[in-house]
Amino acid sequence: MSGSYDDSVGVEVSSDSFWEVGNYKRTVKRIDDGHRLCNDLMNCIHERARIEKVYAQQLTEWAKRWKQLVEKGPQYGTVERAWCAFMSEAEKVSELHLEVKGSLMNEDFEKIKNWQKEAFHKQMMGGFKETKEAEDGFRKAQKPWAKKLKEVEAAKKAYHAACKEEKLAISRETNSKADPALNPEQLKKLQDKVERSKQDVLKTKEKYEKSLKELDNATPQYMENMEQVFEQCQQFEEKRLRFFREVLLEVQKHLDLSNVASYKNIYRELEQNIKTADAVEDLRWFRANQGPGMSMNWPQFEEWSADLNRTLSRREKKKASDGVTLTGINQTGDQVSQPNKHSSSLSVQSNTVQSVQSSYNPFEDEEDTGSTVSEKEDNKIKNVSSYEKNQSYPTDWSDEESNNPFSSTDANGDTNPFDEDTPPAMEVRVRALYDYEGQEQDELSFKAGVERTE
Repeated sequence: MSGSYDDSVGVEVSSDSFWEVGNYKRTVKRIDDGHRLCNDLMNCIHERARIEKVYAQQLTEWAKRWKQLVEKGPQYGTVERAWCAFMSEAEKVSELHLEVKGSLMNEDFEKIKNWQKEAFHKQMMGGFKETKEAEDGFRKAQKPWAKKLKEVEAAKKAYHAACKEEKLAISRETNSKADPALNPEQLKKLQDKVERSKQDVLKTKEKYEKSLKELDNATPQYMENMEQVFEQCQQFEEKRLRFFREVLLEVQKHLDLSNVASYKNIYRELEQNIKTADAVEDLRWFRANQGPGMSMNWPQFEEWSADLNRTLSRREKKKASDGVTLTGINQTGDQVSQPNKHSSSLSVQSNTVQSVQSSYNPFEDEEDTGSTVSEKEDNKIKNVSSYEKNQSYPTDWSDEESNNPFSSTDANGDTNPFDEDTPPAMEVRVRALYDYEGQEQDELSFKAGVERTE
């Protein structure tokens, strides 16, 4: 009689052994697990690559920020260069970590993806071809033996039932002998039933033993067939395990920067830059550029001049710094304008006129296109540090000249523009931005918008 066969129906699994019916499914499941493990490994590498990228970006941002802070801060000289060497190290290490990220994604990730596609073939109805082949192989190898095992279980069940029935028949016969109410005919029926149950026990026992012998005879072939299919699954799993080991070794090489020559050079160079820091050299530089070693334009006797470059009294200088500062001077003849961001004075040297800017500016150059003081202030670069290397440090020896924009020396040590004689042909054209009433005899009064040539 033919029909569909289910190797798990009617068979009780007595242990967790591979040889039990249906326990080969764990081996089959391992194939599906292999595909999932490929996905897990790719996700693992992808997350690590993302970490490498974020770390590289953070290193770059850190280096950029602190490089600006150090460069605009008060640190100077060789120690500054040693400090900035850390930012250079971060930028170089950032590049290496971006390379690591690229290797993980472009090499390792893609290698796993391609191997997975070659090793596992999806079916139209779902699942993988390799899984179905293993399932069919185990099912085919186990089917004959499982059928005989089912017969053994049935024979055992029948034999045990016959033994139980025999025991009940003998018990009834024994009890009836002690009962005087039973007639001889009833007693004979009980004896006949005992005989039949004994014959049934012999028959079922013989059948049970026969089916068990047949199962034993089929077991070697069953084991051989199962072993064959299992070895095929083992070979497939061995390929995956060896491939994973190979990929993990490649990932380790990509992550291990200690074996990269350029990585070692970064820290060798960093160490050299730090060791070049010289406190004596930095102190000598500071003395020459910010201390007693700086040049000084000491005050000298100056003749009075009625021209533009006349000497202003200290009182006039103080008032000029409070509200009036020239922003532009037009002069006839050859001249070049040289702005100086470190000076707050007006310099005129050998036909050269310098622009001076202040927050209180009553004049504006005629050629100016209308830029206001607030606009000029907005164009100033904001510092990322609370210090600037080129900031001016005021002197405290004179209260009258502490805010003087027309001091005798500028930040570069140039001479006072009002201490020198100027050619009589020089013309200065100015325009007032607001009304001003002269406070001294020699001061000028003017209205807003008025232009005049001095």
